[in-house]
Amino acid sequence: MRNCVAIIMGGGRGSRLYPLTKLRSKPAVPLGGNYRLIDIPISNCINSEIKRIFVLTQYNSASLHRHISHSYKFDIFGGGFAQILAAEQTMSRSDWYQGTADAVRRNLWHFLSYDFDHYVILAGDHLYRMDYRKFVQFHEQKNADISVAVYPIDEIQAPNFGILKIKSSHQIVDFIEKPKMQEELEPYRIPSKGRTKGSQKKPTPKRKDFLASMGIYVFSRGVLHEALKNESLTDFGGHIIPASLQKFRVMAYPFKGYWEDIGTIRAFFEANIAMAQPNPPFHFHSEEGPVYTHPRFLSGSRVEQCDIRHSMLAGGGILCGSVLDHCMIGIRSIISEGCTLERVVMMGADYREWPADKKANRKSGVPDVGIGRGSTICNAIIDKNARIGEGVVIEKREKRKQGDGVGYAIRDGIVVIEKNAIIPDGTVI
Repeated sequence: MRNCVAIIMGGGRGSRLYPLTKLRSKPAVPLGGNYRLIDIPISNCINSEIKRIFVLTQYNSASLHRHISHSYKFDIFGGGFAQILAAEQTMSRSDWYQGTADAVRRNLWHFLSYDFDHYVILAGDHLYRMDYRKFVQFHEQKNADISVAVYPIDEIQAPNFGILKIKSSHQIVDFIEKPKMQEELEPYRIPSKGRTKGSQKKPTPKRKDFLASMGIYVFSRGVLHEALKNESLTDFGGHIIPASLQKFRVMAYPFKGYWEDIGTIRAFFEANIAMAQPNPPFHFHSEEGPVYTHPRFLSGSRVEQCDIRHSMLAGGGILCGSVLDHCMIGIRSIISEGCTLERVVMMGADYREWPADKKANRKSGVPDVGIGRGSTICNAIIDKNARIGEGVVIEKREKRKQGDGVGYAIRDGIVVIEKNAIIPDGTVI
């Protein structure tokens, strides 16, 4: 795959994932106890033998830069790299990226010194495994100028995606970005094989009758340069793809594996919890390809007299005399005696807190990093380095979908404890 260069979009604000994106960019959000979202597309590239990878960043990018630079080091003879391109001022432009296409346009000159035929453009916040070699092979076999990876979705999901219509040859003939009205959406419905014209059988909202763009593209080199010439076209989904249908041969690549757009707190929460279940739709033990991340050299977690069901534990933690049910427990997590956790995503900590540090904090009334004794937590996300005191109660909040408090926020009915938050003893949320 030396004829390809990968470009991963990592610059979005990620407002729908707030407060997880309060101090970091969306691709830097921890995932699966041990990883970050950006590890998914980079690992897919490595497993697909694409070793020249650019990551375009802009918003809250310090931790993302640090993670990539510490995690992905290629040998000097293979010519591979994972290079970060941050938004920068130039003599001609001093503003921020205006969209995904604008970000790529402003960095084209960085790519041109490399010999390649295709750009593989990827999102930095999706959960899936894909062999990009098959995607590029499809692009070449179809003699395509642009190829768009597509995935079947239902009517309820459709307003969140770009929806397209294709011919039997897989050529895309129409595209609409995030249709809001039913009247806009209906012409894009895939005709059902079990429905004849005039049939009384009606489609159901949860039947996957629509093809959505996954935000993953292959562009032939010259075609991308041509498509980006009009600087008023700033976004791939909203502008570039619709404008290209009349000028270029744009094909739809059907993806049949698991794929999840981790765009909301609910999607993030459910994807993590699902990984700990029997036969999960996505897991890190697959033979299809490993997921790489920063090597931390942590010991295994120490578990003392705990009752643990349908949960995953990352390394470096200490769990004592507690009950865990449907939980994802991240690196260096500390859970004290008598705690009950149900449907909890705990991201853990960036550091180990030593006895001298704990003693100094306790004099100031600051709880230790982790979860204090006798706490009960349900339906929650606990971000890194959070300090939850003793006897804290965090309950389900289905009736209160949104809200904000000191050190926490409620999104989609899920309580999110912020990074570095301090929740005092006895707090009830």
